[in-house]
Amino acid sequence: SFSIMIRINFIEPYFNVITLDCYNFLITNHGIIMIFFFLMPVLIGGFGNYLIPLLCGLSDLNLPRLNALSAWLLFPSTLFLVVSICLGAGVGWTFYPPLSSSLFNSSKGVEFLMFSLHLAGVSSIFGSINFICTLYSAFTNSIISRSSIILWSYLFTSLLLLISLPVLAAAITMLLFDRNFGSAFFDPSGGGDPVLFQHMFWFFGHPEVYVLILPGFGAISHICMSLGCCSDAFGFYGLLFAMFSIVCLGSVVWAHHMFTVGLDVKTAVFFSSVTMVIGVPTGIKVFSWLYMIMNSRVSLSDPILWWVISFITLFTLGGVTGIVLSACVLDSILHDTWFVVAHFH
Repeated sequence: SFSIMIRINFIEPYFNVITLDCYNFLITNHGIIMIFFFLMPVLIGGFGNYLIPLLCGLSDLNLPRLNALSAWLLFPSTLFLVVSICLGAGVGWTFYPPLSSSLFNSSKGVEFLMFSLHLAGVSSIFGSINFICTLYSAFTNSIISRSSIILWSYLFTSLLLLISLPVLAAAITMLLFDRNFGSAFFDPSGGGDPVLFQHMFWFFGHPEVYVLILPGFGAISHICMSLGCCSDAFGFYGLLFAMFSIVCLGSVVWAHHMFTVGLDVKTAVFFSSVTMVIGVPTGIKVFSWLYMIMNSRVSLSDPILWWVISFITLFTLGGVTGIVLSACVLDSILHDTWFVVAHFH
């Protein structure tokens, strides 16, 4: 409903259906709710808790009490989110200072939103530790390690979360100190640097993109394998290499979100080049999926076939626009336009 209200606001140019403060509120909560309170709990916590024991032949994950704590932490996290919605916290889903500083937004809803993200992050970290422990013990059996690419996708996802989430926690904690305890980590008047927050946020934010898509990659690979009635995915090690490459490269390209902040030319060229390289492992995955589909005997009337083809088509279109945006010169032109919104959605 938040996204619908955002779209309604753009029906007529230069005419705001909703107030500016309300628009900021909608953008903030639409982004945070969809990422932290829908996609992550459902794709990772939900499907992960169901599929990992099922495919490993286990009755439960290795650390069931930690798993329960991970689930229960989502309830106070959601409660803090609701409180922040009631108090108002229109700082944008990226929390960029100075908009998120106490000078521009003194609402206590911002603090509740930060507490909410802290708890959601701790919940995800606990879940990731549990997945890694379970998969590590399960992969001692070589048959299980090759039974499904989904298991590997959840392992890589959990590793990415463990690397990136503590950095987000540190960034919003520093912002919390700036707002309430007189520090100046991101306040230029006190010697701080707002761009530092952008570096810290996107060091989490870009791996988060792959955190959300890697379980989907695993699911599509498994479905394509099932459509072909194969006991093993085509190019199994190629798919593993592709996911490992995405994890490694995706962790070092965060600054391509920041080409307009005045990065050094050599720095911009480095991040632009490495971002383009990510197209190689993603291309490997797409061609492997297409090969498995082409060699399957599934009926053309099967809705699952068209669902998979639709996913591959949309993902390819989104990936191509990502290659366009990886060029630092083009990104400077297209930054903050609907082209970027279309790409990441």
